[in-house]
Amino acid sequence: MRRGNDHNLKEHLRQLEEMLLQPEIRRSKSEVEKVVAEDFFEFGSSGKVLYQGSGIKEEGLAIVNMTMSDFVIHPLTTDVVLATYRICNRETNEHSLRSSIWKKTHESWRMCFHQGTKTAD
Repeated sequence: MRRGNDHNLKEHLRQLEEMLLQPEIRRSKSEVEKVVAEDFFEFGSSGKVLYQGSGIKEEGLAIVNMTMSDFVIHPLTTDVVLATYRICNRETNEHSLRSSIWKKTHESWRMCFHQGTKTAD
């Protein structure tokens, strides 16, 4: 991956991650499915495992009030990127470390894995 494209890709993936935090996206299963891959799965900070095919209800995902920081990408191949960042839940003041694996398909970048891990701070 060329360095000049790293910044653009980082910004694009950050925007996709932030989009998944927005209530209007989370309320819609079809909007969430536009961003996550068909074989998507997640290990949530709650300890629950979520699969795209069975875990996303028609009404979408739970609404959250979170702030993202320290967003970094780690290219694994030209078509696969690991994104890492921190989340602060503004309602509970809980913090977590997040990681997502994004894969470039013929259509667009899609999230295929996500993990949240609670931290002490």
